[in-house]
Amino acid sequence: MVGLIPSEIAAGITFRVPLSFAEYPAPDWELSLVLRGPTVIDLIATGVGDDHTFLAQAAATGAWAPGSYWWQIRASGGGDVVLLGEGQTKILADIAAVTGAYDGRSHAQRVLEAIEAVIEGRASVDQESYSINNRSLSRTPIADLLKLRDRYRAEVNSAAAARAGKILGRIHRVRFS
Repeated sequence: MVGLIPSEIAAGITFRVPLSFAEYPAPDWELSLVLRGPTVIDLIATGVGDDHTFLAQAAATGAWAPGSYWWQIRASGGGDVVLLGEGQTKILADIAAVTGAYDGRSHAQRVLEAIEAVIEGRASVDQESYSINNRSLSRTPIADLLKLRDRYRAEVNSAAAARAGKILGRIHRVRFS
């Protein structure tokens, strides 16, 4: 099940995920969160009534290495282990712990800015290729750069809209009866 664990987790911030599974109530069932990526992270949920809550304080998450992780939520009870969900998440660096320069832009933002810088620099250069002493240089055609720019611009805009809780894209006609 996608959506049980956030797609991004900020290191250095308290991690709290409450979950409820009617078929696997606490305290009869224990839930564990297994994260595997740059490091190994294992959490056991605390039972709250019939529900479960995964909790890691900010001091603990501050030590989590940033990167891509694959996760599974497992329920254990009576000798059985049941897989309740799995997916992928990204642990973001704790920017409070950064002492030097920090670039918080996404990959798409960095690539978009690089493409735009190339387009801007090419505005005064009119040749696509040239040769000197048996060495040649070919540049990416402007049309290809514009396509790449549009693709990365859409990706950056989509991510910004998702952070703002908006949906970009086509809305199809829906009929209720």
